Amino acid sequence: MDYQAFTNDSLTLMYEAARGALASDDAQEKQGEDPRFRVRDTPDWKKHAADIEAEMLRRGMPFSVIEWHEGQEKLPFG
Repeated sequence: MDYQAFTNDSLTLMYEAARGALASDDAQEKQGEDPRFRVRDTPDWKKHAADIEAEMLRRGMPFSVIEWHEGQEKLPFG
């Protein structure tokens, strides 16, 4: 995907959508349900988020890194 072609707002929206899908999966698992989006089980989700992060970093955009694992303190691609 050509992330450079997207606006800052579009990048933010896509990134927050990934965060929301992850939160939804986590909430469903806590309730004993199967996760709807399977974000943690699908490597393409992490790649998509990492690619967006790389573009946001390149542009100097502020963002809060998605916490893929509890206690994570660094970028997932770093």
